[in-house]
Amino acid sequence: MGLLDRLRARRKEPAVADNTWLVVGLGNPGTQYAGNRHNVGQMVADELASRIGATFKSHKTPSRVAEGFVGPGGPKLVIAKPNGYMNTSGGPVSALLKYYSLPVDRLIILHDELDIPFDTVRLKQGGGHGGHNGVRDVSKALDGGGFTRVRVGIGRPPGRQDSADFVLKDFSGAEKQALPNLVSDAADAVEAIVSHGLVAAQQRFHSPA
Repeated sequence: MGLLDRLRARRKEPAVADNTWLVVGLGNPGTQYAGNRHNVGQMVADELASRIGATFKSHKTPSRVAEGFVGPGGPKLVIAKPNGYMNTSGGPVSALLKYYSLPVDRLIILHDELDIPFDTVRLKQGGGHGGHNGVRDVSKALDGGGFTRVRVGIGRPPGRQDSADFVLKDFSGAEKQALPNLVSDAADAVEAIVSHGLVAAQQRFHSPA
């Protein structure tokens, strides 16, 4: 390979800081889904982008991406929202990891969780998808797991309401009042993971209030 070829190849490689994390908020595209319970992961992604002063822009991968640092000299976040629907999240996540040359253990997935009470955040590495179509597709695309999950509790549907209908509805009026705090807690959890490690973050967010 000649010098010119090497320079061209180098330009194609994105600049990645040593302490870079890919944070992906799962959800569905379009304004009609923006306030759904299923899109709370993308709400957390928006909060993180706001904190680091970044805006989402179109990207070479099928996602919108915002990049920035958690404080001066802190970890770099590549925050992404896939362009496709929830059940096709795996392809965009895999493409982002390849583009930034990041290992799976530097990936954090933000998603809603039916099995956790509303207004609760739980952190986990790997594990089963629990019927969540987005997590299922990401796990399939990455041959299993190893990625970290920030599970944002939305609780179970009341009565006999179907779970699929429940997650595709907006939060209730009472829930909307608490939602900013829930989103903020989930964003705090991401910052704790990238700054102090998963175990320390779990000790903080899993401890009784």
